[in-house]
Amino acid sequence: MQYVRLGRTELEVSPISFGAIKLPGISEDEAAECLNRALDLGINFIDTARNYRDSERKIGLGVGHRRDEFYLATKSSARDYDGAMADLEKSLDELQMDYIDIWQLHTVSDEETWQKVMGPGGALEAARKARDEGTIGHVSITIHRAIGVMRKAITCGEFETIMLCYNPLDSENVAAEGILELAKEHDMGTIVMKALSGGQLAYPKDQRIPGLGGPDAIVAGSLRWVLSHPAVDIVIPGMQAVHEVEENVALMDPFEPLTDEERQELVQRLAEHGGSYRYEQQCLRCGYCQPCPQGVPVPEIFKAVQIVANYPDDLKYLGYDLYESLEVGADACVACGACLEKCPAGLEIPELLQSAHETLTSRA
Repeated sequence: MQYVRLGRTELEVSPISFGAIKLPGISEDEAAECLNRALDLGINFIDTARNYRDSERKIGLGVGHRRDEFYLATKSSARDYDGAMADLEKSLDELQMDYIDIWQLHTVSDEETWQKVMGPGGALEAARKARDEGTIGHVSITIHRAIGVMRKAITCGEFETIMLCYNPLDSENVAAEGILELAKEHDMGTIVMKALSGGQLAYPKDQRIPGLGGPDAIVAGSLRWVLSHPAVDIVIPGMQAVHEVEENVALMDPFEPLTDEERQELVQRLAEHGGSYRYEQQCLRCGYCQPCPQGVPVPEIFKAVQIVANYPDDLKYLGYDLYESLEVGADACVACGACLEKCPAGLEIPELLQSAHETLTSRA
């Protein structure tokens, strides 16, 4: 395993790390087997959260006896001081540990939430106190979609790492908006979640096609895509089977960035794979359909639908807000067909735009 410096935390961590979000879906024994195999193969960073159900408890039970072999990150979704402190105490209790390496303010994904956690009596005050008392080592933040909040989090100097979504679809625009590069400029560690788009960027289990360095070409290609970005430090795919751990770690033996030819192959595979997941996720965000004669921003519209369809209920508004912010809506499509021959995924874009408009104008 190769190791990288996680920004100014100075922690040396494995680029492929262990995302524990899926541990609630398996037994304690299965979780222990996966976690121990990960440590045996050189993974030394485990990421979880207070609201990942029993994930923290399974980590404590499974690898608590090997605590000196890994760095641990967990999260609190509390917005105020008291709630965050209560979350921290509960996390330590569930983990059966007395120290957390990186404590993250979770899903600070709009301006209102940002103001709450940063203001007097906010969660940041709890993080500072816990760090001063030695209960945690480093203060971090996780953000979905909110580019403006990401910029504030990076430049304010309070946070040492940032967790954000990035994958070949770049559905949250972090690469297009230069967020990863900005974090690197400020020596902030970058932790990538949703590298496989919540498990969507994978072939069905019984239809896996090998390639791009792994037994599942889309998984291997997507993880290599993420780690090929020079401003990405680590990626934390959710894992719940030993074979997933072994296959992901194998990509680091040694790690090879995607070549231009492999990038094209991945795009083609994603296009071919599109029929096996929902239409709003078939869009590759490649922009080949642009410019539209009517000015319809097709990739942004399909991105908004993806958010509404797949984000938690308390974040779906981000998709509606995105759509409302667009100067031209899906209803401007006149079905001229100019986009059809250019779409590598073969999407019936005019029909999908009509459906998208209905979805995105039905906010409750």
